[in-house]
Amino acid sequence: MIYKSYIVENNIETIKEHLVLIYGENIGLIDDLKNKIKFQNKQNKILNFDQELVMNKKEVIQNELQNLSLFEQKKIYFINQVNDKILGFIDDLDLRNNNQKIYFFSQILEKKSKLRSFFEKTKECAIVPCYLDNDVGIKKIVTEKLKGFSGLTPQNLNLIAENCNLNRAKLNNEIEKIKTFFKDKIIDNKKLETLLDLRINEDFSQLRDAAFSGNKTQTNKLLDDTVLEQDKNIYYLNILNQRLAKLKEISKLPKNENIELKLEKLKPPIFWKDKPQFIVQSSKWNQNKLEQMQNKTFSFEVLIKSNSLINKNILMKKLIIDVCNVANS
Repeated sequence: MIYKSYIVENNIETIKEHLVLIYGENIGLIDDLKNKIKFQNKQNKILNFDQELVMNKKEVIQNELQNLSLFEQKKIYFINQVNDKILGFIDDLDLRNNNQKIYFFSQILEKKSKLRSFFEKTKECAIVPCYLDNDVGIKKIVTEKLKGFSGLTPQNLNLIAENCNLNRAKLNNEIEKIKTFFKDKIIDNKKLETLLDLRINEDFSQLRDAAFSGNKTQTNKLLDDTVLEQDKNIYYLNILNQRLAKLKEISKLPKNENIELKLEKLKPPIFWKDKPQFIVQSSKWNQNKLEQMQNKTFSFEVLIKSNSLINKNILMKKLIIDVCNVANS
């Protein structure tokens, strides 16, 4: 059975099946669901395995699953980093006569994935796709997790949401930093900006804006001046893709309509300080250019996720130059 992630997040006990696959690109949501499962099973023993270990010790783990004593503590199994190879292990399981529960965790599974298909079509199994959060969802999470804090103004709420860039894993880290730093539960705007280390984000945002505006001189200068952290390339890519999505959204509105009126229709709205640059960029980009650039960002993502040996920073810089060149084409 396929479950909506927001339903499961509200009540993890909604899932009654013994075999559960939780997968998707939203790593932060997957971590949150893991924590909820652990909280609901505080009285039970939780065992963590990776797929590789399970496959190497398949018979040992299967015997443990099948031979549960009536007096033994209930166990919850987490099997991480799974793919189609785990199907052989699953085929040999028979959990009809005991209350063992196994949760399988994976990142993105394509539609052609045999594992995904198996869990979607098998009645005795549950599957929970974890898609990326949207702006509304992120702000709701911030509001819920910082309940009781004063100073959570709309400006600060936007600040936190924009800083995490729709990345729930990053958001969870930022929330913990905020809770630790503001022990008196009073959020100060200036201290919040310092805490979130917005300088790095602003630097990359300037680089993004120069590229999308087709400003070659400024783009080249900022490429030399901006520090690109090796482990943040997906984060940078998300920033570029978000701008592409916004430009695509505004390009679909009537051409004869006033740009300010168009901006008011965007949901979520463009941050006030980004509006001047966005107006310049909207005049540079049309549907064809946007689709061309989206193909490039998709190819970039596939490449850096499939090859751990390549220099990701060089590829990111090339992608930004491509943005600038397409803007001027």
